Amino acid sequence: MVKRKTRQIFSVGLTLVIIAVVIAALVSLARIILFPSSTTTTNDTSITSLLSTSADRAVRMTVRGPLTADENYRSYQITITPNTRNLTTYKGYLDQATDSIALTNNIPAYEQFVYALNNANYMKGTELTGANNDTRGICSAGYVYQFEILQSNKTLKKLWATSCSSPRGSLNATVSVITKLFTNQIPKSNTLIADLWQ
Repeated sequence: MVKRKTRQIFSVGLTLVIIAVVIAALVSLARIILFPSSTTTTNDTSITSLLSTSADRAVRMTVRGPLTADENYRSYQITITPNTRNLTTYKGYLDQATDSIALTNNIPAYEQFVYALNNANYMKGTELTGANNDTRGICSAGYVYQFEILQSNKTLKKLWATSCSSPRGSLNATVSVITKLFTNQIPKSNTLIADLWQ
């Protein structure tokens, strides 16, 4: 009789342990399927950096034109911070500034801008390394676009794209949408940029 009760208690206990293990396994499986943490951790870091409105934050777009003689080579850069908006145009490979527009900014405007960039997948993509991240000489007849998140003038993340069919770069977003967001931050920027390649 005592043995029978012991067996019953043991089998009930074993059944409860098995049920608990199965439930724990199902919960873990559901978390992996519904919330894949390994893929979102890196993206969340980039997104958090992008959406920060601290005074030391900035976003920057640099556009390099077709590769040509030093006298004819042109590029431009737009940098937006919570306090400033700057566009500078350059000539030559030594980046001699030819023109610039410097404007003030404010935190609410910057916040709207970086959220718009985030919605346009501004930091969607994986940074390339080594030779794959070397943009020297690529897309020689077209344009190379570089996009950065900065903190205290140091690059936190940098992605790039080209107007050529190959190589496409590390950015996985629509370049024209992002460039328009940047140029819209600087009134008369389109005229200044168009004059670069006249």
